[in-house]
Amino acid sequence: MKEIDFWFSIGSTYTFLSVNRIHDVEKKENIKFNWHPFSVRKIMMDMDNIPFTPPSKKIKSDYMWRDIERRAKFYGFEAKVPAPYPLTQFDLANQIAILGMNEGWGIKYVVKTYQRWFQQGKEPAVEPNLTEILEELNLDTSKIMEHAQDPKINDQYIKNTEHAYKKGVFGSPSFIYKGEVFWGDDRLEDCIKWANLN
Repeated sequence: MKEIDFWFSIGSTYTFLSVNRIHDVEKKENIKFNWHPFSVRKIMMDMDNIPFTPPSKKIKSDYMWRDIERRAKFYGFEAKVPAPYPLTQFDLANQIAILGMNEGWGIKYVVKTYQRWFQQGKEPAVEPNLTEILEELNLDTSKIMEHAQDPKINDQYIKNTEHAYKKGVFGSPSFIYKGEVFWGDDRLEDCIKWANLN
């Protein structure tokens, strides 16, 4: 089975589309995706690229929300937009994802987080939404918060971001197969095509 690295940040709007459909794609295409949380915000700030900041980019922001809504419908699910954006707890949301990937519940956490964000308007990593998600996963919020903010998790978060940047990742979602980077939900199928050719 071929493996594709899936680099993402909770906080990226278009990543909602990939997260919500990647499981079905995985089964259909017999591909394994390796999930890697990182800070796309850090990379974009380093590149002096701050997207969708109202009111100066309202036209682009409006397009983004409508585009996500359309594409979700193409895939057979819904997106209630605009969703809360930008996130107030961006780093914490991703640190929890890293902890979850280490402990085996990360993918379920990310999927539930994105579904609640885009289908119920509940911002990631804020209360009571965070506790509700963790309780659904049979996890203790106080313990998760303590572990997610451990310096070791933060170091891993920084290293993930550095690795992403070195690999040529500059946005989320990104898909990498044997060094080839494909950026954006709409490039997921292109990455799979490339993997099947190589």
